[in-house]
Amino acid sequence: MLLNDIGMLRWWLVLGFLGFSCWGQEETYQIRTIAFYNVENLFDTTNDTLVLDDERTPNGVFVWTKERYQRKIAHISGVLAEIGMPFTKAPPDLIGLCEVENREVVNDLVIHPNLAHWNYGIIHFDAPDERGIDVALLYRKAAFLPTDFKAVPLMLFDVNGYRDYTRDQLVVTGLLDGEQIHLIVNHWPSRSGGMLRSQPNRIAAAQCNRRIIDSLVALDPKARIISMGDLNDDPRDESLRKVLRTVQKPEQLDSTKLFNPMETFFKKGRGTLAYRDNWNLFDQFVLTPNWLTSSKDQFRFWKAGIHSPEYLKIRDGKYKGYPYRTYVGTTYQGGFSDHFPVYLLLLRLVAPTAPERDVP
Repeated sequence: MLLNDIGMLRWWLVLGFLGFSCWGQEETYQIRTIAFYNVENLFDTTNDTLVLDDERTPNGVFVWTKERYQRKIAHISGVLAEIGMPFTKAPPDLIGLCEVENREVVNDLVIHPNLAHWNYGIIHFDAPDERGIDVALLYRKAAFLPTDFKAVPLMLFDVNGYRDYTRDQLVVTGLLDGEQIHLIVNHWPSRSGGMLRSQPNRIAAAQCNRRIIDSLVALDPKARIISMGDLNDDPRDESLRKVLRTVQKPEQLDSTKLFNPMETFFKKGRGTLAYRDNWNLFDQFVLTPNWLTSSKDQFRFWKAGIHSPEYLKIRDGKYKGYPYRTYVGTTYQGGFSDHFPVYLLLLRLVAPTAPERDVP
């Protein structure tokens, strides 16, 4: 699959060359990668008395030791370092993360030798989530300059009217190689208690996400927005289709709809996590339509993918092919995450260069 993707890119470049060959110019494209990864409970080993992290400490039921933590940091940083590498010879320029406990664990990722060379910055806020898990954004300083960022709270309430604390939605505006873009990093409420029972919480999360998108567009009708995250819903669920108003095909787009490139994978039976012999595709990207119509010298959407090399999968047994997890229940497996990461590639034309000619 990867070789086919690279072949497609080379063919595109050949077509670009042919299109301009009569003027004696060759088109050159720049590629940037955006990734998202649910890293499955990346906690430190210290008990934080303000959140419910007691189980994920050395004395907790998960026996979360320093050695296991360091192995997890090495695993996750290694995965992040290779996403998009065949296309760009570099790790992702922007990385959304969820299920990170605090800024310290994110910092341990970016300073690990797998990533340290690439000089990542961190955008993170401590969220009010009861378990103490947050979302974060990593950005390569050579590619992206953040200009504004904020955490937008998701206000949920239980049947008694008390607030149900969950993850914020992280909104980041910045310049990707000089072009302004907006990013939203999400981790919507889980399906705990059952899909239907918990569905109203994800509907509320989708409504919050849509309000953010609409407010950005109201300020700038040309705003280019990418919302990413673990949505705990599949591309065809109500929160996506009816609330965010997502569509699978570019020709279905209008000014009120959003493009979901991950729906194509879901239609083919692919997913990012597996549960009870079924694949779900909770990890998604949602884009405003102008990512598909921007000019050639602006970044535009090229393709999306699921990063699922064999080493991220269980090798044999009943769950062969499932994500190779850190834990199954409370039993330590030593794997990576219960999700596969996802990515998208952006492409833009850079200044054409004239071929060298012999001097008479």
